[in-house]
Amino acid sequence: MSDRKIQMPREVYIDPGIIKNTGDICKSLHLDKKILVVTGNRTYDAGAKPAMESLEKADIECDVVKVDNATYDSISEVEEYITSDTTVLGVGGGKVIDVAKLSSYNKGVYFISMPTTASHDGIVSPMASIKNPDTSISVNAHSPIAVIADSEVIAQSPFRLLAAGCADLIANFTAIKDWELAHRLKNAPFSESAAALSIMSAHLITDNVANIKPGLEASARIVMKSLFSGGMAISIAGSSRPASGSEHLFSHALDKILDKPALHGEQCGIGTIMMMYLHGGDWKAIKDSLKAVQAPTTAKELNIAEDDIIEALMMAHEIRPERYTILGDNGISKEAAYELAYRTEVI
Repeated sequence: MSDRKIQMPREVYIDPGIIKNTGDICKSLHLDKKILVVTGNRTYDAGAKPAMESLEKADIECDVVKVDNATYDSISEVEEYITSDTTVLGVGGGKVIDVAKLSSYNKGVYFISMPTTASHDGIVSPMASIKNPDTSISVNAHSPIAVIADSEVIAQSPFRLLAAGCADLIANFTAIKDWELAHRLKNAPFSESAAALSIMSAHLITDNVANIKPGLEASARIVMKSLFSGGMAISIAGSSRPASGSEHLFSHALDKILDKPALHGEQCGIGTIMMMYLHGGDWKAIKDSLKAVQAPTTAKELNIAEDDIIEALMMAHEIRPERYTILGDNGISKEAAYELAYRTEVI
C-alpha cells in the first residue's frame, strides 16, 4: 500500500475582484494571526497592496517582503520573517509563488497562492522551480492551502504572460505522450487520472483559443482554471510528469545555454511543436493553437539564434537523465536536430 498523500488546496477562488476579500478568506480559514506577504517589485501595486488593504481592514497583522528571483538566497531571506504562527501569502508571478511555497514548506507553515499572472502551472502544484547557478531545478514543496486568483488583476498583466501560460498548458500534450512512453518502455509509474486531467487542461486552452484575447477578464479566467486543473494533475501524480516532458527538457537546456532566456512557457511551446513531430503527432495543430493565442512558434520570434535551438535539442536528454522521453537515453544527433527544427519551421 502506498503511503503517499495527495495534496489539494482546501479553497479555490477564481473570480473578478476577489482580492478585496483576502482578509475574510484568511479569517474563514482561521489563518488570521499573522500574514507574511511575499511579492515582487512589479507585482506590489497590482496585487500585494490591495491584498494588504483587505487584511488590514479585517484587523489581521501583516508584513511584506519583496523578492526578485526564485533562488535559495531569496528563500533564506523570506524564512527569517516566518514564525510558527505565520501564514505566507505569495502575491505575484511564478518566481514569487515558488519562493513563498518553498519557504513556507521549509518552515512548516501554511501558504496561500495569489497569482497576478497566469504564466505557468506552478501556482497550484506542490512543486517549486528554483534557480541554481547553472540551471533551474524542480523540488518538492507543498500545495497552497488556498488559491485566490483575481481574474481582473490577471487580465491586466501583460498578455505575453497569459500567452506563455497557454503555451505551458499546450505542452501537456507531449508531456503525456512522453510519460506513456516511459511507462511502456521503462515501467515508469503512471496515473491514468492524472494524465486525463492534464489532457483536459490542455484541451481547455486549444478548444478556447478564439476566446483568449488581451485585456479580457473571461480569458484570464479560462487560463487560470486550466492552470489550476493542470496543477491538480501534478498533485495526483506526485511528480511533474503530467506537465513536463521532452519539451520542458528542451526549455531547461535553453535556460542553460542562453544569458537571457525567453519566458518558460514560450520555450516549452516551441519545444512542444518539435516533440510532437518526433512522436508522429499533429504538430501543425499545436503550432496553430500557439499562433492563435499569440505565442511564438519560431526561433526568430523568440529572439533565439538557430544554433542555440540545435544545441538545446542535442543536450536536452542530459537535463534529467532519470526522466525517459522521446529523446531516448542518447539524445538526437546534430543532423537530426537540424532536420527537426527545419521541418517544423522553428528555424
